[in-house]
Amino acid sequence: MLLLGIDIGTSSIKVAIVDAASSKTLITVQYPDSETPINSIQSDWAEQDPEMWWEHVQQAILKAHASKKYNPLDIQSIGIAYQMHGLVLVDKQQKVLRDSIIWCDSRAVEIGNKAFKNIGEEKCLSHLLNSPGNFTASKLAWVKENEPAVFQKIDKIMLPGDFIAMKLTGSITSSIAALSEGIFWDFKNKEISKDILEYFGFSESVFPLVKDVFSTHGILHSHSATALGLKEGTPISYKAGDQPNNALSLNVLEPGEVAATAGTSGVIYGVGDTLDYDKASRINQFAHVNYTQQENRLGMLLCINGTGIMNSWAKKWIGDIGDYAQMNMEASKIALGSEGLQVLPFGNGAERIFNNKIIGAHFLNLNLNKHTAPHMYRAIQEGIAFSFRYGLDIMRENGITPTIIRAGNANLFKSTLFTEAFVNTLKVPVELYDVDGSVGAAKAGGIGAGVYTSAKEAFQNFKAIQKIEPNASLSYEVYYEEWIQSLKKFI
Repeated sequence: MLLLGIDIGTSSIKVAIVDAASSKTLITVQYPDSETPINSIQSDWAEQDPEMWWEHVQQAILKAHASKKYNPLDIQSIGIAYQMHGLVLVDKQQKVLRDSIIWCDSRAVEIGNKAFKNIGEEKCLSHLLNSPGNFTASKLAWVKENEPAVFQKIDKIMLPGDFIAMKLTGSITSSIAALSEGIFWDFKNKEISKDILEYFGFSESVFPLVKDVFSTHGILHSHSATALGLKEGTPISYKAGDQPNNALSLNVLEPGEVAATAGTSGVIYGVGDTLDYDKASRINQFAHVNYTQQENRLGMLLCINGTGIMNSWAKKWIGDIGDYAQMNMEASKIALGSEGLQVLPFGNGAERIFNNKIIGAHFLNLNLNKHTAPHMYRAIQEGIAFSFRYGLDIMRENGITPTIIRAGNANLFKSTLFTEAFVNTLKVPVELYDVDGSVGAAKAGGIGAGVYTSAKEAFQNFKAIQKIEPNASLSYEVYYEEWIQSLKKFI
């Protein structure tokens, strides 16, 4: 019995096939091989074409099939993870009305800030657990204000994973977790927020049918089944945002457990069971994948937009470098602290940790007679690690005090330099696991389809491949304090 997982990332689509009985991953693939572009029509805008995601999903599935490592007709369920907060709009014929305004787009910041004040800051925080900020609700309000002809044609609003499920099945669904990440869910009244609907003038009819995260979100229709070589009627049995899904992938489901990712953006995600919130809304609380109306499971999410994308930018534009492994090797030859060179890696839109300010990315103290490309590579990875420490200190103010952090052995955590800087700056051990979001989505789909009786069964053979402890001889404290002083000039 096989499980298919799809992870709709910003830079690519990943697909995994997992054998349910052994929990072994038979194959993972990525499509395309190069990083998918983000369309930036104006400064601080970020859009992608949902139909492009769909084309890439199809190609990724067919690429996995081409390995001949399994029989596609043995796939019993499909789980989907997706980049959070993106706004997808379709009409009654399920036709996309405009490109998706994705998570790192900053155009709606002021709309969200105004809503925060007018609805009432305490009311927003106590009911929504967040400021409307730059999330999906504010993006929809921007469309209403700036593209009224598009707004009038909207039949349903969706997040990226909802759209892919729709393309596979013809059905459109949502979940409480999805509504919460869009800042549409009232946690106190346990309903779609009347405050958001009334303030922005939205009709509740634009929201899809709300179902549990682990449930049938449609079944594969004949057209998609034929095109993809899959069995008609296969259920889409799980949908979740990439960060809650990453936490699930790392078996982070209970209060006190903490996960991290360092992909295009950087995230620390801690699970709690109380309706807490940061008074400045610098970090955010959403319903976790196992949240129910009866039992609180909340994910406290620290997000730093400018992390892996800064490292990717460096590989593309700084020096004549072949790949990330070569870049990491060159950077490792430079001493801790990068000989005074500092990097603020915040060049990917408004940062929540700075109250949605856009401060940009900066190289500081650049000495043209001393610093080289490897200095820049190292300073970027150190600056990213310092950004995580800055954010974790905010989380600590809000009661998240991890004794260990779980992360997938992927993206920046494949860099020994970055991982050591992360561990020794945050002063928290890290356990690395050989897993990614598509594998987690596959297993979660198995839970939703009843292939597994519980998450405990799905993760019974789950073991860390490495644990990295803080090393007293690799202290970054003095460099972090100098970096903080530089950061304060911009925030």
